[in-house]
Amino acid sequence: MVSFVATPIGNLGDISLRALETLRAADVIFCEDTRHSLKLLNHFEIRKPLVACHKFNERAAAEKLVSLASEGKEVAVVTDAGTPVISDPGNVLVQALREAGIAYTLVPGACAFVAALVLSGFPADKFAFLGFLRRKNSEKREFLKGYALFDGTLAFYSAPQDVDDDIALLAEAFGAREACAVREITKVHESVQYFNLSQGLAGEKRGEYVLLVRGAEKRENPLNSLSEEEHIAHYMAQGMSKKDALKAAAKDRGVSKSELYKFTVRDDSPRN
Repeated sequence: MVSFVATPIGNLGDISLRALETLRAADVIFCEDTRHSLKLLNHFEIRKPLVACHKFNERAAAEKLVSLASEGKEVAVVTDAGTPVISDPGNVLVQALREAGIAYTLVPGACAFVAALVLSGFPADKFAFLGFLRRKNSEKREFLKGYALFDGTLAFYSAPQDVDDDIALLAEAFGAREACAVREITKVHESVQYFNLSQGLAGEKRGEYVLLVRGAEKRENPLNSLSEEEHIAHYMAQGMSKKDALKAAAKDRGVSKSELYKFTVRDDSPRN
């Protein structure tokens, strides 16, 4: 069995009993950075063979993982902090295990963006996790453009050396929205700092950041300013049948079709 194991994002006391049991039972542990994971394992007096698995060797590591698992070895996979795969190596490993028909599971635990979303107090009923902004600025702008009208909270990861540039790009894409920077989660200097994207984030930048941005305000559909008859006629003028136009107008206005049906029925009876 292969187990993907979430590890603490700061406070070592956050590791779960199941995570410790899994790491102690493993024959080998795949780590994003063996030096980093060794500190965690030494803290809990766990001594196991370690295999490096990072973004530069993940495909080769996947082959080794499949080979070991096929031999019946118990394998644990961890990253430097948090849940494997989430903006960390691991996805290639999961795909390789699926293709090989090898059983795997997740030992859940800490995840930085989930913790930051809770701490921010921003709406959490709808959100999009977008991770680190990578590649050229032109590509980042194009990527962010696709979320300009998203009305849920947006969550990003940002390194201290990138956070000012990232915020400038977010301001360019989303305008003067309220945002929140969460850092040092679960650590002594944990902080939650609110700011406006247009004004930037004040202070010296230290530690990894989770940036939360409020979603776009819902915009009123301009067609809703028309009368009911005009609204339906607008869609019929585009070639829709009366039935489809009625359905489209009802969706725009957030009402049932039955509420608009009367506006499609004309009284053509002769009048005295």
